[in-house]
Amino acid sequence: MLIRSIIPHVLNGVLCVAVFVSGGTQIARGAPLSLPSTPYRYTVLDQELSAALQEFGNNLNIKVTISAEVKGRIRGHMPDLPPRDFLDHLTQLYNLQWYYDGLVLYVSTAKEAQTRLLVLSSISCDALKATLDALAISDERYIMKSAPGNGLVLASGPPRFIALVDQTLNGLVAEAQARPRSVEMPSRESVLMLYRGASATIVRDGRTEGPYSSDMPRQEGALPAQGPGPR
Repeated sequence: MLIRSIIPHVLNGVLCVAVFVSGGTQIARGAPLSLPSTPYRYTVLDQELSAALQEFGNNLNIKVTISAEVKGRIRGHMPDLPPRDFLDHLTQLYNLQWYYDGLVLYVSTAKEAQTRLLVLSSISCDALKATLDALAISDERYIMKSAPGNGLVLASGPPRFIALVDQTLNGLVAEAQARPRSVEMPSRESVLMLYRGASATIVRDGRTEGPYSSDMPRQEGALPAQGPGPR
């Protein structure tokens, strides 16, 4: 048997969560999970945990995806808490994690958390951080740490968070590879051979060499031999 009631009110606040740790902690804006500040009254006698979380999303008009690993039952009265506190209360009681990507609220177990070592290669740590913040992917609960030199980043968090970090990094790498690169042409040696009568002079990169005898083969493009000048 289940009794549910919600007191709808105009949104009093917006929850923004995001962070990226790179030699320190820096709070950034994340995907806003719009929740009322008034108590969420939810009384249950005996119900599956996954069903209660699904009802939470339905009552607040939030799409929820719940991992198959989320198991357990809720028995007895739940405290009247604001929706965010209610969600955190359940996650603490049942060792869960949740992540909101701006469209869907993902709920998984703590044991499903993933840790990934990311090789940045051509992408800088600052560029990855700025992109994660701009796309509202960063989350202050699931930190990322960069190794000295900014070549490696350690990311840890629920599966959806790690997947978005991976996709962002791959997108940045693809963009960098598609960007046209300026190719530096190797410097070419300038050689000019000047013929005058029986002698020849070579000018190489502005430096005069020679003279040489006229029986040496003429190079293509060399100046024609000139006869003696007017007397």
